[in-house]
Parts: sequence; C-alpha cells; structure tokens
Amino acid sequence: MPIKKIYAISGSAGVPSSNRKLLESLAHHYKKYCEWHLDDCLTKLPLYQPSLEERPLSEHVVNWRKGCNHADAIIICTPEYLHNIPAVLKNGMEWLKSSGEWMNKRVLPITFTPHHPRGEHAMPSLRNSLIALKANPVVELNLYKSDFQEENGLYAFNEDQCMVFDTALELLGV
Repeated sequence: MPIKKIYAISGSAGVPSSNRKLLESLAHHYKKYCEWHLDDCLTKLPLYQPSLEERPLSEHVVNWRKGCNHADAIIICTPEYLHNIPAVLKNGMEWLKSSGEWMNKRVLPITFTPHHPRGEHAMPSLRNSLIALKANPVVELNLYKSDFQEENGLYAFNEDQCMVFDTALELLGV
C-alpha cells in the first residue's frame, strides 16, 4: 500500500505559530506512516474575488490548489479569532470552491487554542466551510495548548494524546 500524502495547513496568519508547531509535531511523530507537506501559503494568497477566477491565476493560487489536489488527506489546525476561523484560512478555502480540490477529500479539522473554552466557536464555522466545499471531515478535534508539553522545540505527546491522534489518523485513512 502506498504511503499516504498528508497536506497539513495551519490556519494561523502568524508564522511561526503554535498551530504550525502542532502540525510539525504530528509530522515528526508520524513520519514513518505518511508523507507530510506543511504549507504556509495561505498568507500569500490574494484576497478571493470571483472575478479573479476569470484571469490567469496567481502562482500562489495555482500552487495552493495543486497541493490540495495531490494530497490523499488534509489536516487543518487553526486558532480561533473573534469566535471564528481566521480570515486567511477562510480566504484559502474560498479559492477552492469553484475548483473542487476538497470535494470528497478526507479532512481532519483541529482547533488548537490556548485553553478551554476557546475554539468552541471556530469549529462550527470550519465545519460549515468544509460542508460547503463538499469535503469529508472524518472527526473533529478541539485541542488546547495548555494540555501539551514542549520538548526539543516540538510538542511531546502523552499516551492519551497519542491514542487520540492514532485514532484520528486511522479515520483519515493513514
């Protein structure tokens, strides 16, 4: 069975970010099970406007769509801004609506915020966008930075966290 390709997207406008670090930690921990591509292209995408679809697309939009299309599955890790997903993530998703790269694609949506209850509003917003894109969210994870410990610049996963991620990745098809 071929190695699955995971396209990991940080919804944070900031680089570096704790969301990016969680994705890097997952990629490091699960590198022998799948091929990971972590992308920071969201901040480079132009603001979506339907009229821009009629012109030659920018290189960043073309690369964003190709990255999504070539992946077997998508992992989104996002903070919550103003009880919603960040504008940069929403904009990236809008660039996929007409082209359909996420249609029927397995997606693992993760909110990663400093502590409970933050993130509770972002997940429904993210879910609605995934439904509009006809994506296939396999499970939703609401995670909190306060529950993770850092080790050597990455998050170290305890036994319970490993069990959660193992199950989520299995549902993702990895």
